[in-house]
Amino acid sequence: MKLYKTGSGIVLESNNLFYTVPADNWDDLVNQDNLYDVLLEVTKSVAPADDHQQWAQTGLLAPIGRQEVWASGVTYLRSRNARMEESKKSGGDNFYDRVYDAERPELFFKSTPERVVGPGANVRIRADSTWNVPEPELTLFITSSGKIVGYTCGNDMSSRSIEGENPLYLPQAKSYDGSAALGPCLYVPETPISPDSQIKLEIIREFQAAFTNSIAISQMKRQHTELVSFLFRECSFPFGCFLMTGTGIVPPDDFTLRSGDEIRITIDGIGTLENVVG
Repeated sequence: MKLYKTGSGIVLESNNLFYTVPADNWDDLVNQDNLYDVLLEVTKSVAPADDHQQWAQTGLLAPIGRQEVWASGVTYLRSRNARMEESKKSGGDNFYDRVYDAERPELFFKSTPERVVGPGANVRIRADSTWNVPEPELTLFITSSGKIVGYTCGNDMSSRSIEGENPLYLPQAKSYDGSAALGPCLYVPETPISPDSQIKLEIIREFQAAFTNSIAISQMKRQHTELVSFLFRECSFPFGCFLMTGTGIVPPDDFTLRSGDEIRITIDGIGTLENVVG
């Protein structure tokens, strides 16, 4: 099942039928350990909408309320290699090699909800960065008790020139206005998402594909529950939280985003998140 946050309310999609969810508060709705069962009851008690295009015209919003967004780093081999290459000159390359094999994962704060953009909105590249890429990531939604109940597509926009200059500059490279995108929905399956699910990234420039690649979630080194357990060790999240799980798709070193580029991130079962670089 898929939950959409729209300008006119919350909409549920199930078996190609659409339902207006009788809930006013997004945070209260999604922060339930039995969210799948709650939504299943909606399909039994609410009549499907005759015309789902009506709500679609009001615009999709990022599927987030008051939740923080956190992120994981160096969870795929490709990401480790890219981070090591960009940090060679600063002498920080071996940091990423170490964290890839360490017991403790890399976790960092990514975004407040106010800095997150939704489907169709503009993501941004920093004016003081010369090397910028999107990072397509399966993003977990975790309730305040620490249970994974949903998934969405995430774009962890990254300023590689800043991070490569010094690993201590990571917060500046990762967290700024328009540096995170989520959507198009919150996918709430009955069982955990299949590890065979593919993440696909397309970057369209002047109506042509400038970069395309894909990877299976199974290529991720760490388990989702492992990342969640470290995140919740000393942090509490009264409204639940989102956790980007890292990327295994990194464009070549000679590629950087430009204003006007269209970024499409597709994950099996969830859908496609589309944003333009503003």
